[in-house]
Formats: sequence, structure tokens, C-alpha cells
Amino acid sequence: MSLRIVLIDDHTLFRVGLEGLLESRGIEIAASVDSGEDCIQLVTEKKPDVVLLDMRMPDVSGIGVLKKLRESNLAMPVVMLTTSTEESDLVESLRAGAQGYLLKDMEPDALVIALRDIVAGKTVVAPDLAPILAKAVQGKKEEPEPPEASPFDDLTPRETEILGLLAEGQSNKAIARNLGISDGTVKLHVKAILRKLNVHSRVEAAVMAVEKGLQRNPVSTS
Repeated sequence: MSLRIVLIDDHTLFRVGLEGLLESRGIEIAASVDSGEDCIQLVTEKKPDVVLLDMRMPDVSGIGVLKKLRESNLAMPVVMLTTSTEESDLVESLRAGAQGYLLKDMEPDALVIALRDIVAGKTVVAPDLAPILAKAVQGKKEEPEPPEASPFDDLTPRETEILGLLAEGQSNKAIARNLGISDGTVKLHVKAILRKLNVHSRVEAAVMAVEKGLQRNPVSTS
């Protein structure tokens, strides 16, 4: 199967050397340029089977060129050919629509095989990057665990206020006096607090409140 390629890479020596390697293996270089600035017109005119893109370029990055091509509804496969093994570059390229992410230090024959597979419809990532891709995919599947429900969430503002006073070591009478309510009302609130916190004594409730930092004036232990 004959392949026509547009090669975009700002490193002249690498680009010229790659042209020779690909042509010696029967691949036609439809165009070879050092910038992605006029990529839409170039690719539209040349109609290559695949576009081979460098990731790092000074004017427009490879990702930028890729996005331009996709926004212009140019559907031929685009392959990133780069030295970057960064997970972020790999993931961003694939999300932007690249069909391949290959490394510049791969063997020429392996590159040709990868290009043919990509043109045939496969998505190909350099074998060395398979663990990085797997990690990225697994990371996307992991949903953050919802925060555990706190029993304190069920307390009313008044109950939270009374619990804070319990944590300070105040008696029911002192709490009643401070809040301007009756002892009986305080007892009812304390009973509701114990039930909601699922504890059996005001001491247990006070300990939980201290751990939560609800007391306004912590009792000195000295």
C-alpha cells in the first residue's frame, strides 16, 4: 500500500533525514515543511494519507496544528512524532484527535509499520509509552470518593451551639444560663445530640466535639 505523507517539523536535519528514510521504504513525501502556520491550505492541497507532526515547534505547537486540522474538518489521520514522554502531552494529543503518538528514537521500520496501521484505522502509541497510557486511562476511570457523611451534619444550629458548650465542660445549668433557656430545654437538646451522634453519654459527645473543634474556649489541661 502506497502512502503519501505531509511532514511538519521545525528541525531541518531531522526532517530531511526522515524524508530519506521514508522514501527509501516506498513512502511518498507529499510535502515537508518547518512550520504549521499554513497547515490547513497545505493539507487541503496535498490531500495526504497521513500528517506527521512534531510536538514542539516555535510558531504553532503540534497540538495547535492538530486542533486547527480537526476544526477544519480535515479527517485524515494525524500522528505526533516527538521526543516527549510526558503523560500530559500524550493524553492531550489523543484527546485532540491524534491517531498516533510515536517517538523520534524508534526504529525506521517500526515507524513505517505504525504509519500503515494508523492509515488502516488503528490508533498507535509507541510501545514504550504503553504503561503511561494505561496509567492515564486508569486515572480517568477512578472517580473521587464522596466525602463521608458526618453525624454533626444532622445537628441543628442550636444543638451545635450546645454541643460546643458541652465541650467546654459546662453543666446544663450553665448552658441554660448562657443561652437564656430553661434547664429542661437544654436536657431535651442534649438528648437529641446524643441520639444523633449515636453516643450514650455527654462525655462521649464532648470528646467528639473537642475532636471536631467545636468548643469556643477549650478547657485547660494544665
